[in-house]
Amino acid sequence: MKNELRSEKVLLLDFGSQYTQLIARRVRELGVYSEIRAWNINPEEIIELNPTAIILSGGPESVAQGNSAPSVAPSVLTMGIPVLGICYGMQTIAAQMGGAVQNSDRREFGYAQVKVKHASALLMEVSDHIDESGAAVLDVWMSHGDNVSSMPEGFVCIASTESCPIAGMADHKRNLYGIQFHPEVTHTTQGSEIFKQFLFRISGCNPSWTAMAIIDDQIARVRSRVGNNNVLLGLSGGVDSSVVAALLHRAIGDQLTCVFVDNGLLRKDEGVSVMEMFAKNMGVKVIRVDAAEKFLNRLRNVTDPEMKRKLIGNTFIEVFEQQSAKIKDVKFLAQGTIYPDVIESAASNTGKAHVIKSHHNVGGLPEDMQLELVEPLRELFKDEVRKIGMKLGLPLDMVYRHPFPGPGLGVRIIGEVRKEYTDLLREADALFIEELRAHGWYEKTSQAFCVFLPVKSVGVVGDARRYAWVIGLRAVETTDFMTARWARLPYDLLERVSSRIINEIPEISRVTYDISSKPPSTIEWE
Repeated sequence: MKNELRSEKVLLLDFGSQYTQLIARRVRELGVYSEIRAWNINPEEIIELNPTAIILSGGPESVAQGNSAPSVAPSVLTMGIPVLGICYGMQTIAAQMGGAVQNSDRREFGYAQVKVKHASALLMEVSDHIDESGAAVLDVWMSHGDNVSSMPEGFVCIASTESCPIAGMADHKRNLYGIQFHPEVTHTTQGSEIFKQFLFRISGCNPSWTAMAIIDDQIARVRSRVGNNNVLLGLSGGVDSSVVAALLHRAIGDQLTCVFVDNGLLRKDEGVSVMEMFAKNMGVKVIRVDAAEKFLNRLRNVTDPEMKRKLIGNTFIEVFEQQSAKIKDVKFLAQGTIYPDVIESAASNTGKAHVIKSHHNVGGLPEDMQLELVEPLRELFKDEVRKIGMKLGLPLDMVYRHPFPGPGLGVRIIGEVRKEYTDLLREADALFIEELRAHGWYEKTSQAFCVFLPVKSVGVVGDARRYAWVIGLRAVETTDFMTARWARLPYDLLERVSSRIINEIPEISRVTYDISSKPPSTIEWE
């Protein structure tokens, strides 16, 4: 199953585009496995990877800057593998093969309409509109300042706009294609159809990358790596660790021991729900460890968010290793690390990402850790993880539960973490989620939570003055958690949440709502 699952592989060469991960997701959604590598990958490694097709991403650089512009190895365009260049990817194909790219006087950023100009396997039977001349027209998303001004020999123009005469080009004989617009974003309404044409009509891929195939593949990988050894898993109750628990339990049964650590930074009643689900209903071995005092003592007087994350990560590992000493033949530590965690911690294979924040399960592990890591979800996006969870039989409300950060409330309390703050935040967060569910907004938002702000604000209760803490509400909508838009919650709902928090928690006097999107902000505050 391992070889079959990855027999159809798309290699995505990254030029630093903000949309690179989205391209990979679009390919996988269509059932084809994809891997991301840096644009300057060694040609020998490409041969070893043996991709069925190659996609060149967009990027922030300018091909017009000459020899200093990033470019793929010449062999990428001559090895006979179908290639699709997107935005910068199209421009570098043109420049490297003898065409020309120039800075445009009219830049295009945002919605545009592209007219299909020439019969092409890439755009065959793909359209949003038909114009008066009978030509197909596509609604697309543009984001470029340079244009291909002349095509290399052998290429024909397949699409254009008023300000971009060569918005698409193709060399059908060599299966080389380029498009100036971005098919990976939802604003390009026929983007999925364009990818289908490239993957199936042009490249001959077969859709084998499915949830069940991934499960079978990972079970085989885990069994091969773990052997007869035992595995510890830090079970938080969140989507990622829950899916890992179900997957590993199916793969190795009683060789898995889950350690549920009550670190004092969990949501309200988290311990009860976790033990109910896994220990009672699924028959998974779960050890519950009360380590709240240890974590809170370690975090005393610590205000830097990166330091908090690393302290929490180190303390987790310490607790796990203490538990492993009590269990025979424990060699591995399992984690629910997923692809966005790796990317944000600048640990992806491309090496292009800047450190935004370390994740306790990626950048916060001690170098002298004794256990080896098992991370079966490391290459998967959140939507893929959820599909796997459903196939493994986890309940819908758990699989589609909002994400909860590994450091827990430790990064939802700004500055120093104190028990007083965690208790207040837990209660406020529970009220917020309760009201979202009651008004049908929990499923409409991708992630929602409260943030504790360590400042006090004056309030009035009856005729009395109240000087108490401030809570921030955060709710976002997203599909991949790489980008996110703040949720447009109804004013009546926000008023209801604010009223309940202030009236039911006397230590809180004010509630605010965060209307920042990602980017430029991150979803979590720390």
